[in-house]
Amino acid sequence: MKGQSGNPAGRPRASKNNPMQAMQLLLAGEAQALTRKAVELALAGDTTALRMCLDRLMVPRRDRVVPLAMRPVRDVGDLAPAMAAIMTAAGRGEISPAEGVSYARLVDIVLKAIDTYDFERRLQDLEKRAAARS
Repeated sequence: MKGQSGNPAGRPRASKNNPMQAMQLLLAGEAQALTRKAVELALAGDTTALRMCLDRLMVPRRDRVVPLAMRPVRDVGDLAPAMAAIMTAAGRGEISPAEGVSYARLVDIVLKAIDTYDFERRLQDLEKRAAARS
């Protein structure tokens, strides 16, 4: 039948073909020699080998530190100026749009924390009033 495999269960997940296993065994046995050769080539000026060695030594940097001048956000009144500072910095190219989104998410987290705190405070006030009436 068209579209139906002769092996409906498919290839087992962890199975590897024999040539791949043989190659991995050979490489594993020569790992130290191959590493030494790559370092020698890099030290001799081979830029590809140098890049490969440096890529293994240095952890890729995920985020950069982006200084952004803005006042501390302490309450809801500080949120609009914070967002304005983010938008201004992104508009001027001081931060990338992706960095602006990250900053805006932080402001959103602060807003949610303020809302949660506010809700908890109001709930406690209501509970105290209800207890006082009883």
